[in-house]
Amino acid sequence: MTALSERLPAYTGFAAVLSGAGLPIYIYAPKYYADTFGVSLTALGALLFGLRLFDVVQDPVLGWISERLRDGKKLAITSGAVLLAVSMIGLFAVAPPIAPIWWFGLTITGLFTAFSFLTINFYAQGVSKVGDAPQGHVRLAAWRESGALLGVCIAAVTPTLLIGTTETPFSAFAYGFAAATLVATFFMWPEWKGRTTAEPSPIKDIYGDAVARRLLLLALVNATPLAVSSTLFLFFVESRLAAPGWEGGLLVLFFLSAAISSPFWSALARRFGEKPVLLTAMVLAAASFGYTLTLSAGDVIPFAVICVLSGATIGADLTLLPAMFAKRMAAISPNGGQGFGLWTLVNKFTLAFAAVLLLPLLEHSGFEPGTTDLPERALNMLTVLYALVPSLLKLVAIGLLVATQLED
Repeated sequence: MTALSERLPAYTGFAAVLSGAGLPIYIYAPKYYADTFGVSLTALGALLFGLRLFDVVQDPVLGWISERLRDGKKLAITSGAVLLAVSMIGLFAVAPPIAPIWWFGLTITGLFTAFSFLTINFYAQGVSKVGDAPQGHVRLAAWRESGALLGVCIAAVTPTLLIGTTETPFSAFAYGFAAATLVATFFMWPEWKGRTTAEPSPIKDIYGDAVARRLLLLALVNATPLAVSSTLFLFFVESRLAAPGWEGGLLVLFFLSAAISSPFWSALARRFGEKPVLLTAMVLAAASFGYTLTLSAGDVIPFAVICVLSGATIGADLTLLPAMFAKRMAAISPNGGQGFGLWTLVNKFTLAFAAVLLLPLLEHSGFEPGTTDLPERALNMLTVLYALVPSLLKLVAIGLLVATQLED
């Protein structure tokens, strides 16, 4: 009853919608445009990276705007939600009226601009809601990130479940997502409050704070393995494991494991502290990625076990790190907008890194999406990129966290 009175379930629903517009789009959109319209992986990777360079300017500006919204905040949020819904429909449900690569760029720009604006305001509102309440940020994060992980799970598996039930599964997904966005926006409406007393914090206060800088750097390195594995997941299952048709079920295992584990990581963090619990999860993630290097065609069951274990570690990443950053923003930037503008930028940039570096390397090795008779060097490259690169990055993140005195 306490959670209902605090409207925490509304945060769960809105987080589910936002997460459905984030990671799953990087899982499906490049493969969808490559398979359906013949757009090259290199071109898609270059375009996605170019858009992330645009975010270097855009996301801090959106954070600046967020901190200055007053009475018009609810209208601005609603406009952003409408743009999110329309862009998703354009991306997957509308036949490109121009060259597919440019239509992809146009619609995904609208999608991720809306995603950034809504995410920045959403997390900043959480900072304002909790304030300096003891353990409040971890508690809110448990509700919020559980919703986010459930949203990722639903959005990741829905297109594959719709295949065979409709001729246009991605179109059906897009319209369903648009409807869910409007419903979640309605229930979050009472929560949006513009700036009242606290003055907007100069962005130099955030850059100048040593703990905030460390957390942003840690988020950058620690989120990149997930970006890498998400970008290549469908390719790995289809080609390396030779298991087409298993993508949906394996994605469900991965993200459902993350969603179920999130409250447990939150409870452990409240008892033992965020840093040791996060370190434990990161070590398990590195081991999971390392074991994936040994898999080959037909190893679906071992990979399913890895999906469960690695998914559980993602639950820790996506619950504890945002809570730690929110706690720091409450201390140095109570409005939170510009801080979470940087946070959003960091997390999106990891996906751009994966797209611009990995997709061209994969294509250069001779990999062709949807092809069954691939050269061994292409399959080896896919395995290295999917398993070895994330494992090494996770080890770097572990070293950063060990060397960082977050308690300060």
